[in-house]
Amino acid sequence: MDGFDHQVLSELQIDSNRPIAEIAEKVNLSLSACHRRIKALEAAGIIDGYAARLDKHALGLEVDVFVEISLTSQSQETLNMFERAAMAYDEILECHLTTGSADYIIRVAARDVPDYDRIHRHCLAKLPHVASMRSTFALRSIKPWRGYPVTLGEREKS
Repeated sequence: MDGFDHQVLSELQIDSNRPIAEIAEKVNLSLSACHRRIKALEAAGIIDGYAARLDKHALGLEVDVFVEISLTSQSQETLNMFERAAMAYDEILECHLTTGSADYIIRVAARDVPDYDRIHRHCLAKLPHVASMRSTFALRSIKPWRGYPVTLGEREKS
């Protein structure tokens, strides 16, 4: 990947719904060169897919909750059972195996606190092998995730 690829990726993360001509102009490439680069990035698996970014407030989701979960054991069977169960719930937006005091961090979005109570009772409390759970409510999003950094690293510049 070179600087043009990095610029194309950055532009696609901002808005992949724009015409390729607009992206090409923004990164100073011809339309055909930009199109070839996008197709090559897709073929290489660097571009994993395209999706619409939804406004959580427009969907009525006002509460973001991060849940730290510790399991009763770290055996492969326990981890696999927990992960399969977590994958089955649409209410679980993200689930990450972590280091530190918790085994997993889960992100959930809810309409309000009573809705989180529902999610807690009917989803999180049903996850297998949970020893402890600690919920942290986000008060406000300062910098929401908008994509991965694709700038040239110091090693790539030289």
